[in-house]
Amino acid sequence: MTPADLIRMYSINHGALHQNLEGLTHEDSLVQPEAGNCLNWVLAHIVSSRNGLFKVMGSAPYWPEELQTRYARGSAPVAAAADARPFEDLVRDFDATQERLLAELGEMAEAKLHEPALRDMTVGEWLTFLHFHEAYHIGQTGLLRRLAGKEGAIR
Repeated sequence: MTPADLIRMYSINHGALHQNLEGLTHEDSLVQPEAGNCLNWVLAHIVSSRNGLFKVMGSAPYWPEELQTRYARGSAPVAAAADARPFEDLVRDFDATQERLLAELGEMAEAKLHEPALRDMTVGEWLTFLHFHEAYHIGQTGLLRRLAGKEGAIR
């Protein structure tokens, strides 16, 4: 695994997520499934999780701690419009973290990937795990898109 490999992997995630989000509104992002979280929460969770990427890479978080905590695993679902972050802001934040992530990976020495990170994993292993985690949630956005009454975007 090289930084270039990670750039390619995270670029695929970015493209897939944007396909799933195309044509959705803030109201669509609030449609609550019978079990789980709405798309608004899932998208915010992805952005929040990217704080973990930046931490492992040795840089500052994108979101402040209170937002990261609000959308951490196990946090309360977005159950009302008043509790939701604006969908357009979430998309903008995702794109901003993407730009920053690719820039930092582009400057990363391959040796950094072999340094210890968290949970007995190296930086490279952790970034790969977080890619899988993100891809899992991006898959959920495809289902949540259909739940909001839109056709599937990825065929």
